[in-house]
Amino acid sequence: MMLLFLLLPLLALAYVGWHVWCLLPLAWGWKVLAVLLMIGAFMLLFASILRTTDRLPMLLATAVYEVGTSSLFVLFYLFMLFLVLDAARLLHLVPAGWLRQNWWTAGCIVVLLFGIFFYGNYRYRHKYREEVTLRSTKVTKPVKLVMLSDLHLGYHNRREELARWVDLINSEKPDLVLVAGDIIDGSMRPLREERMYEEFRRLQVPVYACLGNHEYFSGEPEAQMFYRNAGIRLLQDTLAEEGDLCIIGRDDRMNRHRLPLRDIVGAANRSKYLILLDHQPYHLEQAEREGIDFQFSGHTHHGQVWPVSWMTDMMYECAFGSYQRGATSYYVSSGMGIWGGKFRIGTRSEYLVLTIEPA
Repeated sequence: MMLLFLLLPLLALAYVGWHVWCLLPLAWGWKVLAVLLMIGAFMLLFASILRTTDRLPMLLATAVYEVGTSSLFVLFYLFMLFLVLDAARLLHLVPAGWLRQNWWTAGCIVVLLFGIFFYGNYRYRHKYREEVTLRSTKVTKPVKLVMLSDLHLGYHNRREELARWVDLINSEKPDLVLVAGDIIDGSMRPLREERMYEEFRRLQVPVYACLGNHEYFSGEPEAQMFYRNAGIRLLQDTLAEEGDLCIIGRDDRMNRHRLPLRDIVGAANRSKYLILLDHQPYHLEQAEREGIDFQFSGHTHHGQVWPVSWMTDMMYECAFGSYQRGATSYYVSSGMGIWGGKFRIGTRSEYLVLTIEPA
C-alpha cells in the first residue's frame, strides 16, 4: 500500500511533466528549467514527510513544508485538467494544437489554477461555525461545548494562527472545550520553539482531548507532555465527569492495543450524558451498541479538496457532518486546521458549537 501511495504521485508527475514540456512554447533549455522546478517543488514534499525540515532554520523549514505539500495539490489538479483535455482531444472536442506549443492554453491554465487555489486558501482562512442543539433528559441545565478536531499545529499552522483560534473559542463563552485528536501535525519542533502550549492556557474553561494518528507520528510521549504543558486533560481510553456529562476519550487506532469501547464505558455512570471522543470515525455501530449519547470524531478532513471528498464519502459510513444511529447522535468534523497546503476546495474548516438542553 505504501509503495502504491508513492508510485501514483510519481506517475502523475511524469504525466504532468510531459504535458508541460509539450505545452510551453519555449526553447529547450527553458523547458528543462520549468520541468525541473516543478519536480523540485514536488520533491520538497518528501523533506516534510521524512522530517528533514527539523534540521533547517525555521523560516526555511516552513517554506519547504508549504511549497512541498502545496505542490501535491497543484499536481493533483493539473493531472485532472490534462486528463480532461486529453479525453476531449481524443473525442475531437478540442484541437490537438491546444496542447502543443500554445501560450494561450498555458496562460488559461495558470489563471484557472490561481483562481482555484486563491479561493481554496480563502475558504481555509475563514472558519465555519457549525451549531448543533440536542436535547436530553440526562442534563438539568443547558451545556455549551466548543468541539474541534485536526488542528495540525506545526510548520504551517503556527502560534499566531492558534492565537486567533483561541480568541474565537473564548468568544463563544463555552462551558467546556473538547478536541478529537490531531492537535499536532507531525513535528514537535515548531510547537516547542514557539511555546504553543501557552496559547491553550488562555482558554478560560476545562479542555479535554483524545489522541489522533498524528500524535503518534510526532511521537506519543512528546505529544502527551505537550498536552500536560498546555493544561489539556488527555483521555486515553479513560473517562472524566463534568457536571451532567461523562466524557470518554478513546486512544487512537494507531495503538493496536487500545481497549475495546465496552471496557471503557463499563466504568461510566450511565445517568450522565455520555460523550465519546474518537479521532477516526470507524465502526460507528460500537457507540450505538454501548449506549453513547453523542460521538465526536474528525480525521477525514472531508477529503480536504474536491473530488477527494467524494472518496471519503465512499470510505466512511459518515465522513462529514451530523449523523444518527438509533439513539446515538454523531458529528464528524472536517477539522479546524489542515494537513499540508492551506486549501479548502469544496470543503470547509470548521468548529462545532454543541448545546445540550434539558428535554
